[in-house]
Amino acid sequence: MNDLEHDRKLNRIPTWEAFMAPTLQVLSDGIVRTRREIRPLVARESDLTEEQMKETLGSGQPTFENRIGWGLSFLTNVGALARPSRGNYTITEAGKYLLERFPDGFSERDVNALGEDTSSPIRPYVATVNKKLPVTDSPIDTSTLTPIEQVQSGVRRIHDEVANELLQRLQDKNPGFFEQAVVSLLLAMGYGGANGNGSVTQLSNDGGIDGVIDQDILGLSRVYIQAKRYADGNGVGRPDVQGFVGALHGRADSGVFITTSHFSQGARDYVASSPTRIVLIDGKRLTSLMIQFNVGVQTSETYAIAEIDEDFFA
Repeated sequence: MNDLEHDRKLNRIPTWEAFMAPTLQVLSDGIVRTRREIRPLVARESDLTEEQMKETLGSGQPTFENRIGWGLSFLTNVGALARPSRGNYTITEAGKYLLERFPDGFSERDVNALGEDTSSPIRPYVATVNKKLPVTDSPIDTSTLTPIEQVQSGVRRIHDEVANELLQRLQDKNPGFFEQAVVSLLLAMGYGGANGNGSVTQLSNDGGIDGVIDQDILGLSRVYIQAKRYADGNGVGRPDVQGFVGALHGRADSGVFITTSHFSQGARDYVASSPTRIVLIDGKRLTSLMIQFNVGVQTSETYAIAEIDEDFFA
């Protein structure tokens, strides 16, 4: 008995993992569908009852829709689904491979194991790393966590998914959009000061500088920005950073270099020894800052956690 059959017997809504195989089944015909079109088709493929489809989260969203959404995000992350345009999904060769390999259903662990196999078309799951958490090879056993820790763990997981999608969205946009996005981020972080402002330089003949932030009304204090919208496998090397430092010569003694990918060790070594102060922000740190300062994201739900008011009972 697979997970779907077990949940059906107990009249219980399947887990988000159990919805992944039905999602691939629905999209196995190769047709591009929107998320809204996919959800009822997956519900039908999973034989959900009317009662199961009426169950909602505290926010009012149907539980099954939320779980199917998690499955869509995960499958896209590992390359089993492609998103040809915003909100639209289609199956890939990797998705067909996954469905053929596990026709009766599979778990996140099964997919991650395939992602570690270089001969598999499945990509490794990509998530941001929270420095406050230890990195382990095995999933955390939530039964050992307190309720508050479980909530925090869930929020981190959500932010990991959002961060990954943020990177994909930024990489899909044109360079001008990305340059404006990083200027908006630095302004949101307070680098424009109380009365400062920021702007993107001309797309051509900018001398290696993509953005400028004035930290005061007169523009006496400025932050210069270089922005590189690169794919994951295309890192920023030492020559790029050297070019930025050269563009700053005679203008400033510091700057910020931001990319959607990563910096090579040579680039980092050069910055460490350079008299010009350069701050490097790679894709992981970029998306973390965007989430922290609400740039390109918005709060979808807020949960209030109650605790006893000791002063009331004093």
